[in-house]
Amino acid sequence: MNGSGRAPTIAAVAALALAWPWLPDFTVTLLNYIGLYAMVAVGLVLLTGIAGMTSFGQAAFVGMGAYATGLVTTSPALAGWLGLAPDSVWLPWLGLVIGLVFTAAVAWLLGVITLRLSGHYLPLCTIAWGLSLYFLFGNLDFLGGHTGMGGLPSISLPGITLSTPRTLGVLIWALLLAVIWGLHNLLDSRSGRAIRALKSGRVMAEAMGVDTARDRIKVFILAALLACLSGWLYAHMQRFLNPTPFNLNVSIEYLFMAVIGGAGHLWGAVLGATLITLLKQYLQDVLPRLLGATGNFEVIVFGALMLLALQRFPDGLWPTITRWTGRLHGAGRPDAASASASASASASASASASASASASASIPVSAAPSLSGAAKTDAAIATTETLPSPDDVVLQARDVTRRFGGLVANQRISLDVRAGEIHALIGPNGAGKSTFFNMISGVDTPTEGQVALRGKAMAGQPSRRFARLGLARTFQHVRLLGQRTVLDNVALGAHLRGRRGWIASMLRLDRREEAVLRADALRQIERCGLRAAAQVPASALPLGQQRIVEIARALAGHPRLLLLDEPAAGLRHLEKRALAELLAQLRAERMAILIVEHDMEFVMNLADRITVLDFGQVISRGTPAEVQRDPAVLEAYLGGAADEMEPA
Repeated sequence: MNGSGRAPTIAAVAALALAWPWLPDFTVTLLNYIGLYAMVAVGLVLLTGIAGMTSFGQAAFVGMGAYATGLVTTSPALAGWLGLAPDSVWLPWLGLVIGLVFTAAVAWLLGVITLRLSGHYLPLCTIAWGLSLYFLFGNLDFLGGHTGMGGLPSISLPGITLSTPRTLGVLIWALLLAVIWGLHNLLDSRSGRAIRALKSGRVMAEAMGVDTARDRIKVFILAALLACLSGWLYAHMQRFLNPTPFNLNVSIEYLFMAVIGGAGHLWGAVLGATLITLLKQYLQDVLPRLLGATGNFEVIVFGALMLLALQRFPDGLWPTITRWTGRLHGAGRPDAASASASASASASASASASASASASASIPVSAAPSLSGAAKTDAAIATTETLPSPDDVVLQARDVTRRFGGLVANQRISLDVRAGEIHALIGPNGAGKSTFFNMISGVDTPTEGQVALRGKAMAGQPSRRFARLGLARTFQHVRLLGQRTVLDNVALGAHLRGRRGWIASMLRLDRREEAVLRADALRQIERCGLRAAAQVPASALPLGQQRIVEIARALAGHPRLLLLDEPAAGLRHLEKRALAELLAQLRAERMAILIVEHDMEFVMNLADRITVLDFGQVISRGTPAEVQRDPAVLEAYLGGAADEMEPA
């Protein structure tokens, strides 16, 4: 959260805490419901708005938490089996533990089955199992069936009983604030960058070493656990359970709360829960008086208002409110948009200056931001690697073939890349260069042939395994997290160099590691000549500079092999010169580089060896001078225009 959004939020939380003892009982009860709904909606923000998985089944997970604690606290036989007295104050807490464990197990099973689906199939599956669990709650006699289960005790601790809405509300809102704090820390971390890439950048994230399938299941389970926690609190606030609050309609309302508030913003869930809860309460009270009749008129009006809000505020209300408060808070000084535009202009000017760019290509480690002594030590360890021998074959492809039905995209291509060389792969459009790139980086699997990386057979392995062995790549079509800063995008490339997990991130135990990763990411940004754009959203940069960001992201992983897919596309002359100097420096550091490029002048002046493809087959290989004299190459480039192949 930025500074403009943080101040009003802190003020609102402080005002609520100060006013809590004097609020009317009805208001306290309403606020408790808002807190319970917001807890589920926060999980949906993480699941749907940030990770890109739509779920209509969260109410069923709320029901799991509620019924688990209800069963534990109302069954004397079960309490005796657990070794506790029927009136033990620990039974509700044991019910919470059992509910969380059971919910995690069910969420894992459902996630393994359903998260493999994409498009509209995933939300349809969540509707299916959400309905199934709802009817299961109503048809199990030991859960009270549709009649319900009563007699649940209040939550207690030795000497403290949370038996009233006012006392229980303190626990509800304390847990909600703790959840938001933990999720905010998670998203502001190495793991958070991986989570943000799940929505629209899974192929890119896998190439950076992220296990996207595992992370999707973890996000799904985490959202389910938050719903379970809400259900546990709801059960002990109501002290009565029936299946009605856990049906599909309620799941849709939870999703509305996340979307209306702002699906990509944690505090948007609280805003959405507040607005929808108050709106429903107001409509239920006012509409019967206005219309002179009872009925479900509020559903009609509620739906119409939701449509209007979604049309008017497609990104939710929270981003709009933070923009308004930002303007008020930033009165008298340049706003964020102006600062961003200024930074972008500075980045463009910096990239245009060849002298500055080439100088930045050799920035030493000492140019990184200052760190604590321990962090400096970690950074030094992270950046110290044994240089490979110039004769080492880093990548070896043998007879690699790729068929798409009857179309042969690549036919028995063999190629190797050695440490300390730049190997170019060229050919006309449609020659199969990007398909070959995808196969030797794990994005696609060869139909036939072998791919070895640093001596290990890799054909059929996912791209994250290639990344673990030191391969980094860019893409023909730029793949960046457009709304995140350049620094965040580049830091994602260092994912495999971090070790801290989700729990450490939530508790902010990863700060030293995070400082090291971000400092090194900034070093790579400086090295590529984009220091002025480090805090600018990646989508604000021109296409050529976005390609440079991809190169910086690849370098953040400290790779042994760098695959560059048309890196000079969209660059101006001086920017190409700076890129060539950077690649030459990387070659001097004994990095192996395989490059696909259409700019023949750029390639011929830079490459050590060249392999030429045409119609998916190798038609020539050799030094730039040898390739330029090859008649097959001249023929492939339309009429043998030798002057087009001459270096400058």
